[in-house]
Amino acid sequence: MIGSLLIANRGEIACRIIRTARRLGIRTIAVYSDADAGALHVRQADEAVHIGASPARASYLVGEKIIAAARSSGAEAVHPGYGFRSESAEFAEAVIAAGLIWVGPKPVSIRAMGPKDAAKKLMIAAGVPVTPGYLGEDQSPVRLRREADAISYPVLIKAVAGGGGKGMRVVESAIDFSDALESCRREALASFGDDHVLIEKYIQRPRHIEVQVFGDNHGDLVHLFERDCSLQRRHQKIIEEAPAPGMDDATREWLCATAVKAARAVDYVSAGTIEFIADASDGLRADRLWFMEMNTRLQVEHPVTEAITGQDLVEWQLRVASGEPLPKSQDALRISGHAIEARLYAEDPGHGFLPSIGRLEHFRLPEDEIRIDTGVAEGSGISEFYDPMIAKLTAWDATRRGAASRLCNAVRNIEVWPVKTNAGFLARALNHPEFVAGNIDTGFIARYGDDLIPPAEPAAELLRIAAWRLTENLARSAGGAVWRRTVGFRVNRAPAIATVKLLHEGRIYETSPPSDAHARSAVTDLDGGVLISAEGQSFFFTLARAGGSFDLSGVSDGAVLSPIPGSIVAVEIAEGDQVKRGQKLVVLSAMKMELALNAPFDGIVADLKAVAGTNVSEGIVLLRVEKKDSP
Repeated sequence: MIGSLLIANRGEIACRIIRTARRLGIRTIAVYSDADAGALHVRQADEAVHIGASPARASYLVGEKIIAAARSSGAEAVHPGYGFRSESAEFAEAVIAAGLIWVGPKPVSIRAMGPKDAAKKLMIAAGVPVTPGYLGEDQSPVRLRREADAISYPVLIKAVAGGGGKGMRVVESAIDFSDALESCRREALASFGDDHVLIEKYIQRPRHIEVQVFGDNHGDLVHLFERDCSLQRRHQKIIEEAPAPGMDDATREWLCATAVKAARAVDYVSAGTIEFIADASDGLRADRLWFMEMNTRLQVEHPVTEAITGQDLVEWQLRVASGEPLPKSQDALRISGHAIEARLYAEDPGHGFLPSIGRLEHFRLPEDEIRIDTGVAEGSGISEFYDPMIAKLTAWDATRRGAASRLCNAVRNIEVWPVKTNAGFLARALNHPEFVAGNIDTGFIARYGDDLIPPAEPAAELLRIAAWRLTENLARSAGGAVWRRTVGFRVNRAPAIATVKLLHEGRIYETSPPSDAHARSAVTDLDGGVLISAEGQSFFFTLARAGGSFDLSGVSDGAVLSPIPGSIVAVEIAEGDQVKRGQKLVVLSAMKMELALNAPFDGIVADLKAVAGTNVSEGIVLLRVEKKDSP
C-alpha cells in the first residue's frame, strides 16, 4: 500500500481523500495557495506545502509546482481529485516521469477520452451508440453554422475539451447561433485553453445518466451501477441520485454492459464515469440512450454510489494504484436502497444565482443520519478564486421517497450567514411533487423555477420571532426596563403588545412580538442582533434606530455595477449608443462562468468605464444608462 500521498487539489475533495487515507494509515500532504493558507484541508493533512498565489492558474493548475511539492515532502503518490489537472494526460505523464505513483487512469486513456469529438469517434468504432451531431475538423463559423442547420434546431454547442457545464450553449434557433458560438468558444478558451467545439442534436426531454466504472492493472473491469444527474442548472449538476429512478433491470443490464465496453476500448484503470444522454419522452429504454462523454477521474457525485454499494471508491483508487486487484468482483456488487446528494453552493437564487463571497460567520450543517462532505468550517472564507460549492449532503434510505424526505429535512435545517446559499432552493426542489414522483429531466429546474426560488423577504412569523427575541435581549440588558425605552418600538394602548421596528438588509419591517416564546430554539444571538434560519434560509435582524434614515426607494439610477469581482471579457456597446431594456451591454467572467449585464431600461450609454480584458471589483460602476428625454 502507498505510504504517503500528496493531494493535488483543495476543498471538500481534498478533505474527503484525507479521510480515507488516514483510515488506511497513509501520510497525507496538502497543497495550498495564498487564499487557502488557513483552509480546512490544510489543517486536516499531516503536512502542507504552499504552491503560489490565489488564482488557480498561479497555483493549483501549475503542474511543476505540484510535482515539486511532492518531491520536497517525500510523497510516494499524487491524487488529483477532480477538476484542475485531474484529466490532464500531460500532468499524469509528468507525475509518472518524476518517479511518483499516479492515482488515476493511464495517461493514454485520459488522452483518448479527453476531446469529446475524438472520444465519440472511438466509441463509434467500439460499437457504442452516440448522439447524432458534427465532430469534424473544420471549425469555421460558416461550417459549424451549416452543420447546425442540417441537424435542425435546437442544437447543443459543446467545447471538445469541456466539462462541468463550461463551454456549452443550447441554441434554439439559427438567429442565435453566431452569438452562442462566440460566447461558448470564449468561455472554453478561458477554461480549458482550447476553443474547439462540436455540435449535437439537443434532445428535448433529456436525462443525464452515468455509469461508474472501475478497472485495475490486472485486466479486471467492473461497473458499480448508474447514477442520475438530471437536475442541473446552467449544465451544472446540483442534485444527483443512485440508482436512476424508473430504470428497469433489462435496461440497467444493457447500460452497464455498454459502459464497461466503452471503458475496455481504452484499457481503462482506476475510477471513471461513462456518461449517457437519454431521451426520457417514453421512459428509459436501451434504444434511447447514447454515449455522451467519459470523465476519466473520480466524480463529484461519487458518494451516492458509495452509499448504495457500501464501497469506498477512494480506497479502491489507492489500492489499485498500489498494484492490488479490485476489492470486489462484479458478482459481489449489489444495489442496496437509494441515495440522493445535493450540492450546497454559495450563491443567491433570488438574484440570478450569483456567487456569494465572504466569511462564514455562522455555519451549521445537520449531520444526523446525513453524510457531509465539505472543505470549509465556521470562519472559513468563500473566495472569488474557486468554485463556490460549500458542501455536499448525501442521504440514504431503503426507498427513494425516504431518501428524498431525509435529505429535504436536512437542507431545510442548514444555517449559513452572511454568505447566501441555495439551501432553500434545494429544499423546494427535493420536496417538489414531480421530483418526488421521479418525473425528472434536465429541464426540471427551468420548468419549475418559479416554484423553486424561495421568497427573498422574511415571512411574517420570522419577523415576530425576531421581534420577540430582540426585545427579550433588550429587556435583559436594560434590567427589565425595556418598556420605558423608545429605541426601535413604541408602546401601544395594550401594554403587553409593542410594535417593533426591525432592520434586515437595509429595509425596515414593523411587527408585534408573539406573547409566547415557542420559538426560542429557532434563533441565534449574533453581533448585536439575531439570526433566524428556516427552510434553508438565514435572516439577520437588528432593532432599527429611532429616527433612522434609510433609502427604501429601490429606484435604479441607471448605473450598471459589477455584481461580483471578475474580468470583463466583452463590451458590446459604445459611449452614446442607444440601448433597449434587457439588451446585453457587458460580459463579465467570474467564478468559472460568464455573466451578461443588461440595460435596466431604454436609454443612452453614458460614463462608460468598462474595458475588455480588465479586472473589476464588486460594486464598481461600469457604465450608466440615461433615460432619453421625453418628446
